[in-house]
Amino acid sequence: ESDMHWFWLAAHIAPEVWDNETWHEITARAVQVGRDAGALVSIPIAATYRAGVAVHAGDFEGAAALIDEADAITEAVGNAPLTYTSFILAAWRGGEDHALNLIESGVQDATARGEGRVIALGGYATAVLFNGLGRYDSAVTAAERACEHDDLGLFAWALTELVEAAARSGKPEVAARALRLLAERTSASGTDWAHGIEARCRALLNENEAAENLYREAIDRLGSTRIAVHLARAHLLYGEWLRRENRRVDAREQLRIAHEMLDSMGAEGFAQRAARELAATGESARKRRTETVLDLTAQEAQIARLAAEGHSNPEIGAQLFISRRTVEYHLHKVFSKLDISSRNHLHGALSSHGIETQRFQPPSATPA
Repeated sequence: ESDMHWFWLAAHIAPEVWDNETWHEITARAVQVGRDAGALVSIPIAATYRAGVAVHAGDFEGAAALIDEADAITEAVGNAPLTYTSFILAAWRGGEDHALNLIESGVQDATARGEGRVIALGGYATAVLFNGLGRYDSAVTAAERACEHDDLGLFAWALTELVEAAARSGKPEVAARALRLLAERTSASGTDWAHGIEARCRALLNENEAAENLYREAIDRLGSTRIAVHLARAHLLYGEWLRRENRRVDAREQLRIAHEMLDSMGAEGFAQRAARELAATGESARKRRTETVLDLTAQEAQIARLAAEGHSNPEIGAQLFISRRTVEYHLHKVFSKLDISSRNHLHGALSSHGIETQRFQPPSATPA
């Protein structure tokens, strides 16, 4: 609590060394400390970094709610908006026009304020977007732009996108060079996140049994982490490889898993890529996201989560820096959209639509 000014550095170093557990713990603690203290300067920063963790965990709705919270506070106190995670989230969601507009405006605004790190971040986000859309030449250009800057916590991510884009666009030399640089970092780390990403990238540049073993290793290692978006992409790449090996039945299993994961997250670009591959095997993808979940705004989903976990309206308002009446207003809309009559039904309704909550545990009675 006394060293919150070091938080930003720790939040960069954890993903730089592929330590997803520390990344999760640091950002969760920073948000809680900021909220408990009512620190209007540090909460948006902590919430923005926490949103980045949520994106990589595949919790896009949670990320959007944290971004909304950060934006509301920065606007209220008159500070510049923190747009970095917003355009990473937009890139993963796959809406091309919206994402590109957000990235371009975010890079311009941040650069004007002297925040050069955002240039690499914009390149990385653009590479994610184009890899999801299957436009690999454009992804190569964006990833190479990001790799011009060896920024803490970003360079290796950009290398990962470059390996996939280059391998898929007929540039094996570019992919191999990027993989060598990536392996220097992943081998130094030794975590499952690091080894899983390296295995997935190596698989793209291998053939036959070697490639299959690497895809399986990637899925096994990434499956033990919180980094769900990259696990889903490992299933997608493995399925694409299996289809090209004419193993349609095996390919369908991997592509089905990939599509269900990516679609439930809201990673529409990658989900559509999985759906196209699945269709090529002779099976149609089933869309599992429901209109009810899509109709909840980010703030409504955040309020619904907190209410389902047992927080009162005043407590929710205090956490999100909104009034009790605003909480009541949003909950009324949530009940209508989920077709429920009270907060007692929130946990079940949200869980049935893929929104995770923690059941409220009342404190134990103090012994006499």
